[in-house]
Amino acid sequence: MRIPAIQRQSAISIISTIGITFFGFISTMLFSHLLGKDLMGVYYLFLAYYGIFNMIGDGGFGQAAIKRISEGKEQNEYLSAYATLRAILMVVSTLLLLVLSPIFVDLQSYNLIPWIIAALAASFFGHTITYGICGLGHVGINNVASGISDFFRILVQIVAVLLGFSVFGLCGGFIVGIIIFGILCLKYFTFKPAKFTVHHIGSLTKYGFWIFLIGTGSIVFAYSDTIFIGYFMNNGDVGVYLTAYQFTQIATLICAAIVGALTPKISYWSANNWMDKIAPVVARGITMSLLLAIPVAFGGLLLSERLLYYFYGADFATGATVCSILLIMQIVAVFTYLMGLTLTASDHARQSFYATASAAIVNITLNIILIPIMGINGATIATFLSYTLNAILISYYLKSYIAIYVELLPITHIIIASIVMTIFVFIYMQFIPLDNVVVTLVPVVVGALIYVCLLFKLDRGIRDEIAGMVTTFGLPWPKWL
Repeated sequence: MRIPAIQRQSAISIISTIGITFFGFISTMLFSHLLGKDLMGVYYLFLAYYGIFNMIGDGGFGQAAIKRISEGKEQNEYLSAYATLRAILMVVSTLLLLVLSPIFVDLQSYNLIPWIIAALAASFFGHTITYGICGLGHVGINNVASGISDFFRILVQIVAVLLGFSVFGLCGGFIVGIIIFGILCLKYFTFKPAKFTVHHIGSLTKYGFWIFLIGTGSIVFAYSDTIFIGYFMNNGDVGVYLTAYQFTQIATLICAAIVGALTPKISYWSANNWMDKIAPVVARGITMSLLLAIPVAFGGLLLSERLLYYFYGADFATGATVCSILLIMQIVAVFTYLMGLTLTASDHARQSFYATASAAIVNITLNIILIPIMGINGATIATFLSYTLNAILISYYLKSYIAIYVELLPITHIIIASIVMTIFVFIYMQFIPLDNVVVTLVPVVVGALIYVCLLFKLDRGIRDEIAGMVTTFGLPWPKWL
């Protein structure tokens, strides 16, 4: 993490992600109160089906294009080959959606099929542009553009919902966001159409095949619980579950930023056989990701029910158990994301698929068994167990190629600071009833300050690294820290 480019790109991503996440939380609170859990569930189902058919339309070639372009050879040819393959697969995906649409009762009742097709068309434009600039290493540009496009997406959604367009306003804003994302990145899209050969298609297919299979497993993790809850239960349960799930994703904000910055770097190092550079950076990335994931999980175990109640409404407070379990899962997800990235980007996608596919099968099986018995809590347990299995299997395969280690002392410091913070929150709750949003936010803010101050006193290395990232942008670093 001390590599300047990674620090800069990670910092840009973190700043933009925090800003848009905060705006997203506010907008989701508004949507939850205006639309209720049923219509929120319909929107989440729209996202789930879009994700499935977009994955079919991409075929894994997007990540393959990033991989090959990042290697620095024949970049125009690889991008042209990818765009052609993507266009063909998007047609196939759209036709498949139309053929299967009669069985999607939950979508047919709201006539969302045309909206999914529009989103797929937008993704062909937007993702072709963004994958190209990611392959060139413009991760910071991609992250900034993503943040700005998310801002406009949410803005359009808010205006549309307030004007009475309901769930269709949410779908329309989502499509607008994809288009704006691509437009913002056009300036840095320096590719030119080039004649490609069977070799380029074969190279993309060789890598993309496994990425597609891995992506299929990722889609299972992302959306199988949504689909099965919608099938066995109702749209309202989908709304409660996914709202709680999205709330817990704040725990992996740093991890998401680091993954985006590391992907082209690890690919480049692997292609040049500089494997010794990978392990230290990934180990530090895990530590920096846990910097947020662990305290959020500790604090969320105590406060999740009240926060869901005040932020999203009484209907969503029933997702407190879901929220608590998924916060723990997000800690596991840090290892899954970073080690999975390392395994895939270092050209071992086949092994990554084995791990993901095994965990995906477990996820589907547990969802089918547990949701009818335990409802959304069953889906939560299925997600937690399958993520844990995925992390274990990825670690098993990765150790054959790269010796990824864990920085025990810094992580111990993070845990100690989190425990002290949690003790404060627990004592606060014993004396002050959390009967309004203000007194509920006090332990969140004060607890965060206690955590940060104690951690910086315990671990000078973490403090100095964060200070370095801050001062890189010319921002002042408080002397008292």
